[in-house]
This record gives sequence, structure tokens and C-alpha cells, in this order.
Amino acid sequence: MSVPDYMQCAEDHQTLLVVVQPIGLVPEESFFRIYKRISAVSQVNVRDSQRVLYIRYRHHYPPENNEWGDFQTHRKVVGLITITDCSSAKDWPQTFEKFHLQKEMYGSTLYDSRLFVFGLQGEIAEQPRTDVAFYPSYDECETVEKRIEDFIESLFIVLESKRLDRATDKSGDKIPLLCVPFEKKDFVGLDTDSRHYKKRCQGRMRKHVGDLCLQAGMLQDSLVHYHMAVELLRSVNDFLWLGAALEGLCSASVIYHYPGGTGGKVGSRRAQGGSLSAEAGNRHRPGALTSNGINADTSAEIGRAKNCLSPEDIIDKYKEAISYYGKYKNAGVIELEACVKAVRVLAIQKRSMEASEFLQNAVYINLRQLSEEEKIQRYSILSELYERIGFHRKSAFFKRIAAMQCAAPSIPEPGWRACYKLLLETLPGYSLSLDPKDFSKGTHRGWAAVQMRLLHELVYASRRMGNPGLCVRHLSFLLQTMLDFLSDQEKKDVTQSLESYTAKCPGTMEFITLPDGLKLPPVPFTKLPIVRSVKLLNLPRSLRPHKMKSLLGQNVSTKSPFIYSPIIAHNRGEERSKKIDFQWVQGDVCEVQLMVYNPMPFELRVENMGLLTTGVEFESLPAALSLPAESGLYPVTLVGVPQTTGQITVNGYHTSVFGVFSDCLLDNLPGVKTNGCTVEVIPALPRLQISTSLPRSAHTLQPSSGDEISTNVSVQLYNGETQQLIIKLENIGTEPLEKLEVTAKTVNTKEKLYGDFLSWKLEDTLSQFPLKPGKIATFTVNIKVKLDFSCQENLLQDLSDDGISVSGLPLSSPFRQVVKPRVETKPINPQESSKVGDFSHVKTLEAILNFKYSGGPGHVEGYYRNLSLGLHIEVEPSVFFTRVSTLPATSTRQCHLLLDVFNSTEHELTISARNNEDLILHAGECQRMAIQVDKFSFESFPESPADGAQFANAKQLEEERQQAKGLEINSKLDICWKIPSLKREGEASVEGVLNQLVLEHLQLAPLQWDILVDGKLCDCDIVVNCKVGDPIPLQVKLTNWSKHSVGPFALTVTPYQDYQNGVHNYDLQDAITFVGSNTFYIDSVKPTKDSVYFGALLFLYTGDFYLNIKFHEDNCSRELPLSWFCLPSVHIRAMEPMV
Repeated sequence: MSVPDYMQCAEDHQTLLVVVQPIGLVPEESFFRIYKRISAVSQVNVRDSQRVLYIRYRHHYPPENNEWGDFQTHRKVVGLITITDCSSAKDWPQTFEKFHLQKEMYGSTLYDSRLFVFGLQGEIAEQPRTDVAFYPSYDECETVEKRIEDFIESLFIVLESKRLDRATDKSGDKIPLLCVPFEKKDFVGLDTDSRHYKKRCQGRMRKHVGDLCLQAGMLQDSLVHYHMAVELLRSVNDFLWLGAALEGLCSASVIYHYPGGTGGKVGSRRAQGGSLSAEAGNRHRPGALTSNGINADTSAEIGRAKNCLSPEDIIDKYKEAISYYGKYKNAGVIELEACVKAVRVLAIQKRSMEASEFLQNAVYINLRQLSEEEKIQRYSILSELYERIGFHRKSAFFKRIAAMQCAAPSIPEPGWRACYKLLLETLPGYSLSLDPKDFSKGTHRGWAAVQMRLLHELVYASRRMGNPGLCVRHLSFLLQTMLDFLSDQEKKDVTQSLESYTAKCPGTMEFITLPDGLKLPPVPFTKLPIVRSVKLLNLPRSLRPHKMKSLLGQNVSTKSPFIYSPIIAHNRGEERSKKIDFQWVQGDVCEVQLMVYNPMPFELRVENMGLLTTGVEFESLPAALSLPAESGLYPVTLVGVPQTTGQITVNGYHTSVFGVFSDCLLDNLPGVKTNGCTVEVIPALPRLQISTSLPRSAHTLQPSSGDEISTNVSVQLYNGETQQLIIKLENIGTEPLEKLEVTAKTVNTKEKLYGDFLSWKLEDTLSQFPLKPGKIATFTVNIKVKLDFSCQENLLQDLSDDGISVSGLPLSSPFRQVVKPRVETKPINPQESSKVGDFSHVKTLEAILNFKYSGGPGHVEGYYRNLSLGLHIEVEPSVFFTRVSTLPATSTRQCHLLLDVFNSTEHELTISARNNEDLILHAGECQRMAIQVDKFSFESFPESPADGAQFANAKQLEEERQQAKGLEINSKLDICWKIPSLKREGEASVEGVLNQLVLEHLQLAPLQWDILVDGKLCDCDIVVNCKVGDPIPLQVKLTNWSKHSVGPFALTVTPYQDYQNGVHNYDLQDAITFVGSNTFYIDSVKPTKDSVYFGALLFLYTGDFYLNIKFHEDNCSRELPLSWFCLPSVHIRAMEPMV
């Protein structure tokens, strides 16, 4: 026997072998459809008996294997079923003749045969025959199964007769010697009458009868015969047949212990009538009832249990039988099949190591020169058996050998499809799957070198199959999963091969379905490049949406009265891990930053890289990038535009690398850091772009609040100068700009500003709203810089060190020639350089204009945007007031303000005040200017706080009062400067120059004294004319503007004459007389009240006279300051009366 049956199992020993073959031209599909129906009748209950016949069908069986039928009867073809097509009666004789020829091939062993004829109708088909069945067509053959059952019953009749015939002990008859084919020549000339020969014949016949009993369903009898045969054959050293008897004993014992079978198909051996299952279920219960309720023969149960081998003994007997088979070179097939049967039994017993020893023995069994197809079958079965015992890698090894055998060079047409299919089946054995998700987590499983070799073979087989798509998929998988194990040269080779394949068939994210239904999942390149972190970026500060402050009570539900709640904390933690606390805006470009790494030893070009999102319609704007070799972490920003509103989730990104398109999901990227993947998209808002009439600034403002300045502009101004800033507001978005608010704040400055630094009128701009997309509106801002104009210690020190007088006289030398070199040669302390009064230092002012705007759907939802403009202003000094003092004027309600003005510029400068002539100052020149001003009433300003108030508040209040006073004084002075050569002008403020003493001199006294002569108010240079001899009324009026009552007072009026040479004449008793007393007594005057006192003068001579009014010193007058008793001077001119 030369053709092994690798599907053999121990229970096949109880089967009858029936061959089903076609005669003539029978369609393959039709033949196998009938064959399938025939082979379904594999178990038949024998009538009037509890025995079951098992049938094994084959559509091809080598005739030389049939010659071993006496050695093991299950190898003998006992039945033949032929199928043929016969459409006409004249073809029938020829068809029937072919049937007889087919029977002759197995004629020596056949018990019975049948011929199924399809397509023949008529007289011939109507003739009743037992060995021929006629059917009109393959579809009209309902009785096929019934015919097969009848056929099997006929086989049983013959089998039973042979069993009975052989089993009957006929002592008078000579027992024939059963032989295997290669033994016949060895027994020629033997002494047939010897005892040794007779024992051999008896032993072999016992073994043969045991086979027949086993086939006939008599398990107990077969065990008895096998035991007897073993004893007889062992005594005569008939090792080949002894091995067969032991194998028969093992098979019967396996059938008893494992009624489900060892071939892998559970339940395939159950009897249709349930007799076997009942028998197996009751085998350990002597005396139990059978399925038909009759008491079973307990002696049969006991005998069976006694003669049956235990599971351990089964394996020992198999080993012994196989060792006997190994003594015979021509029994290689028998030995191989016995090993396979033993392995199947051991697999059920879960004894893997012993099973592997049997399989290892089977590998080394030498058979004849096998064909390539037989080699493939042998290695495939070995692989299957190794798989059954759990040796997965060993199974994969033989499966791979079988695959390589399919494409052996000796085969004229290599079976690359079969090779590819077998290679796929080896993957699990090498811990390899074609799903890249299995390689994304945990450590690598399996031997990478073997796995790479196998993947290369899959690629090669795919190429030879003419399927470039499969090549791309497997190469992509190799590059993705084995990247860490590839050398630099291998990485280059694999990528070059991949690019050559993708040029014909680009890699996609579609599943590839193989002909056998297996689906190959897509392979995204998550390692080309490797992504370490994904961060959703907020919009630029100028484009970030802000929610308007909601009304009270709208957000109450989101707050809790409890300080801590574990439920709330848990929910917030989950939300933080998913949703981000900023928003994106519909229609605006949004960014996601990836930190990527190129693991390849060469430059990696990534094309068409974009975002994968869900939840909101999103337009991804793909990017292309080139990463240097082994680049390290490299930031990549992917952008896109959300088209609708709602929740958007960034699920991953897509790339195109080496011609392979990949969709990389973040869930499949282990170890990727992310700040969350879900963000809210709010409705669209307008976009505002600003441009100005000023140049951009090189200085970038860094406000403490963290606001980002979109545009910075700079301007250089002299102290006190005003400039207009024209800002163009352009709506560069797609939504109309409907609302605009403008605010300003000064940042990063320690300088004190006076007046309105930035001012504007928003109404003019709002009149141009709503601003449609693409339209421009203008906005004008007035920049007015007024810093401190005082020049204090350091300048005065420099001037006095140089011997320069600051008394108001012209300077002896130009300041830029004398003072500036001293300043430049002095070491400059950075902290002192910014002190007030450092005349050579350019001050810096920084401010932010904030534009809060909204419009479109976003405005309806309560969102707005902020845009900031940074102003960097360099303030150069213009003029300084080096000294301030006052002189009294002729009027008690006026005084002279003396200002020493210093020109700190390098240009000629003119300075002017209200009602004063222009004063020209050369560069570095200092001159004094006197300004006559009316005294001020500061009673409307807040007074000092009560004594119980805090000191800090008192000091602050005093500063505010002093500042308010300075502002009022400055507004009345209206001091301006001009630089004609530069055509620039500005204001000069004295707000920071005036000290407390000067302010007191400029303030009207709380007690206001008014003197009227002849009804005319006397003050300054006013001269009252009167006539000699006429009494002149004199009135003294006191108005109390203080907060307390004053008085009583006493004052005396004394006339005198001024000779303009320093001599005053008070001896005027003969020239002037008083009508009444010259002393006035003033009672107490309450706050805001006044009191008027009357008197009269009589001039006796002509001339110019003056009145000197003196207060009497008493307690009331001593308590008040002298400045409160400033009375105006009185000048009276007495003239001759008109005749």
C-alpha cells in the first residue's frame, strides 16, 4: 500500500468502505450533489437488531490499497456505487458495460454494487432491477437515500454471512493463511502442516474475524477475538499481524471510551436509533435498562469492561503496534496511519507531549517518492494534528512547508493561490494576525524575524497571484507592525517596494475581501510619522469668542450650594477629559497641533495630512510636510473650518505616506497625550481688522492681563503735544459687524498723566454700522500726552553746579553746551533714569485700545470678540518749569505767577499764555515769564477729612484736592508752546508744578473784603473822583466764605498821601475829615453771610489821597491767618467843584 489516508481515525475500523464513482461524462457539480446525499447516509440501524452499520464513502480509492483488505477489513472496498448520465436507450448497453468493467476493478472484494442512471426514460427504465436505479434527472431523485439504505442492508447480509462463516470453528477444515501483498512470495514453500504455521493461520484469522465483528457492530466479540489473536500471534512472533491485532484492540477500545469519535466531528458516530448512545451511557452501570426497556446482558457489560483497554493502555498498545510496523519497510503507510490515529486519541486525552512524540515519528517515516500533491497533503495533516494538540508554532511550521510546496519549482504551474491560502493559515501559529490593532498595545508577541519572513512570503505570493492590492496591504502591515525590528537598510528596501506597488494600486482604508470570505482590515500608518501628542488649539486671542455676562439667575443650575460634592467633582473630571473649555467659531480656521516624530533613517514626506472629525460638518484643509530623518519631536499644525455649529470631536487624522492612504484614530494610538478631543463650535461672528495712520511698532506690548495685542503702533511726541490717530476698521469676515464698544487702558508706565490721554467720539463711527463684509469704517482717537513739566532736584543741581543762575535772568551759556555734557559723563543708574525731572530722558507711554465687537448669528447667541491695538508712545521733553513763585498784584483778587521756563529741545521754541506776549526761548535757554492771574476760589473742592479718618485716605484726598486745584489753574493759564521749525505745538501744564505755598497764594481768602467809595468798588488801579467839600460815602463789606463764624473785628481807616519817593504823609487832619468815627466795628458774621458798614469822608483840599485800613489786634483777629485780612487799596482823587 503506497497511498496513505491521513484522515484515518480509530473509529474508521468499524466502517464499511463504499466507493462512489462516475461513469462517462457526468457534470462535476451534479456528481458531487448526489455524492453529498449518498454520503449523508453514513449510519444505518440494522433491522431486528440493535446493531449499527457505519459507512465510509470515498469518490476515489487506489486499487492497490484494496489489496490490504485482508490485513484490515476497513481498507477493503465492499460496495460500489456508480453514477452515470444516459439520455437515450441505444447508449444503455455501453453504459451498462462500463458498469461491469468498473466492478471488475474491485471485484475480488465487493459485496454488492449499484448503478444510478440519470436521464434515461422509457421501457428500459421501467424494468425492475435490484442493481440499477433510473431517475429522470438529478432534481427528480427523491428515493436516493432509501436506495442507499437498502444497499447497505444488502452489504450487511453479506458481511454477516462472512463473519459467521469465518467465526465458526470448523476443526476439520484447514484455515487459510491470510497475507498482505508483499508476504505472498515469502510463504512459498513453507510447511503448511507445522504447528507454527497453523498458529499463524489461526491468529491471523482471529484478527480478521475481530475486524468483521467490529464492522458488524459487535464490539464485545471483536475485543475477545483481538485478545485471542494477540496471544496467538505473539507466540509465533508474527509481528506485522500482531501489530494489526493490537491496533484493532486499540480501535475497539477507543470506540468504547470515546463514542463521540476522535476525528474532530463530535456526534458523528452516534447511532440514529439511539442504541449506541444508550449503550455508551450505560456502559458503567451493569444491569441498567437499555433504550427499549429490556435488561441488558450484564455478563456482556462485564466482559466488555474486562476486555477493553484503559485509556492509558490504549496508548501503550499503539506504541507497541507502531514498533512492530516499523520492522517492515513495506508497512510504512500502515505505521504512518497508526501514528495519526494515536495522535487523535491523545488529543482527546489532552496528552500533548506524548502526541508530539507520535507525530515526530510520523515525520521520519519514509514512504515511496511522493508527488507534490501528496507532500502538500502530508504536511497539511501534520500541521492540523499539531494544531489539535496545541503546538501552534509547530503547526504553523508544517503549514508553511505545505505552502512552499504548492509553489515548488518542479511544479509546471505553481499553485500560488493555494500557497497564499496556506500561508494565511500559518499566521496564528506565529502569533501573527493581519489586524494592526493587535499590535498596538502591550509588548510584541512572537518571533519578529520569523514574522517578517512570513510577511515577505505573503507579499511575494500576492505578487505572483497578480494582486498588487494585496501586496500593498501586506507590505503596509509589515512596515507598520515590524518597524522597530527592521534595520535601516530594510526600512529603505521595504519603502521602495511599497512605493513601486502603490504606483500601480494605491493603498486605501477599505477592507480587502479574499475569495474564501476572509477580510483583511486596513492598515493605517500610525507610526509614519509617530504622533506623541494631540492638542486642540484655541483661536488667536483676537478671534476668541467671549460670552456676554448673563442675567442673574440664568446659570444658577450649574452652581451648587455645597463646597464639595464627589458627584460633581467626578462629573467635572470626566467632562474635562473629553470636552475643552474654549470654543471654536463657525467659518473660522481652527487648528490642532500634533507633536510628531519620524522614525525612518531618511526624509519622510507626508502628503494630504488632515483631520478626522465627527459631530459637525468640517472642512479639513490638508497639509503636506517633510520630516527630516529621525527628526525628534516636530510640531505640525493641522487646520480646518467647521461649517456648522454644535459639538465637534477630533477622532484622529489622515495621511498619505508612500502612496498609502491612512485614517489614524486617536483611540488606536497608545500613549498619545491629549488635552481633550471635543470642543463646542458656536455660531459665526464677524472678523475685524484694524489698520492705522501710524507706523507699526517694533515694541510688542506685554500687558499683565495676558491680552494679546494684534497690532502695535508707535508715535513720537513732545510733552504736551496732541496727535490724531485714524484707525480703519475693516470687516474681513462673512458676517455683518453690528456692535462695537471701545475702551482704553494705560499699561506698564509709572509716569503720571494729566488730562485725557486718549479721547474719541464713538458716535461718528457707529453711524456707519452695521458694517457689511468687506466694508471699512473710520475711527479717530486723539492722543494727548501731558506729563509732569516740573524740573526739580537733579536739574537744579546741575544748573547750580555749572554756576548758572535760575533767578529768571538769561542763562550765561546755552544749556545744550554746558549741561548736557555733564549729564552724558555722569554714570547713569537705570533706576534713577526714570525719575521725574530727568530732563534728558525720553519717557515711554504704553496703552491698549480694546475693541469689543459682535454681529451675525454669534451676536444673537450672546457672543462677542475682542481686538486690541497697542500704542507705544515715546514722549520727548518740550519745556520745563524750573521754578514757580508768586508776587502780589495791585489788586487783592489777583496775583502774579512767576514761571522760570526752560527749553529742553534742540530747537527754537516760543511759549505763550493767555493775555501774554509770546516768549522766545532758544535751545537750552531758561527765561522767566510773569502771568497775572485772578485768584481762585477753591471752596467747591472737598475739604480735609475728619480727624478720625485713616491717614492713607486723608493723604489721597489731599492729593486729589491739590490735583483739582492745579487743573483749574492750568485751564485758566492756557500756556502753549510752539516749535516753528518743526511746525509742532502743544500745551505746557503747571498741574504738577504748583506746590502748596503757591496754591495758597493763588487762592482767594475766605474773608472777602469789598470797599466802596461813592458806590464804586475800589481795587487795583481804580481811581475814584470826588469833589472837594462834598461828603463821600464809604462802605466796608465783609463776606464770610469760611465754614465758621468770624468776628467781631475792629478796623481803623487812616488817609495818607504818597509822594512817589517813598515818603507817606499821614498828617492830613486839615485836608480830610470823617463824618462820624474813622473806626468801624464789625459784629460776628456767620458762614456765607455778609455784613456792610457805612461811613463818610469830607475832602477839604484837592489832591490824590489813599486810605490805609488797619485791623485792631485782638483775640479774634489773632486766631485767623493774615492772608484773610487782605483789603483792597483805595485811591481817591479830590477835585475842585464845577462852577
